[in-house]
Amino acid sequence: MSLLTLSNMNIEELREYCLSKKAVTESFPFDENTLVFKVAGKMFLLTDLVDDFSMNIKCDPEKALELREHYQCVQPGYHMNKKYWNTVFIDGSVSDNTLREWIEESYRLVSESLTRREKELLT
Repeated sequence: MSLLTLSNMNIEELREYCLSKKAVTESFPFDENTLVFKVAGKMFLLTDLVDDFSMNIKCDPEKALELREHYQCVQPGYHMNKKYWNTVFIDGSVSDNTLREWIEESYRLVSESLTRREKELLT
């Protein structure tokens, strides 16, 4: 048996993980199907509640390309700036820990781009 447990993350676990981070809110700014998570008012993750379980996350441009090359479940960000955003299909092909690392990276990148005043919400 493999020591690597592949993903069985569901939408509730995704929500709980995102909402456990500081200054995170969730909303439906686009439509009733697209759940958006923001840190201090800036998007770091989007997920569709109707179609295939996936998430859009922000990435460093070089890492975004690297992930697309290495993982079949990672595609250029759907309806997003493809230089910085990836769509990840949560299909069981990567571990929950890897998904959490990617979410954490998206949160960190967005947090680092906040103004000093916005960053104060994180402390």
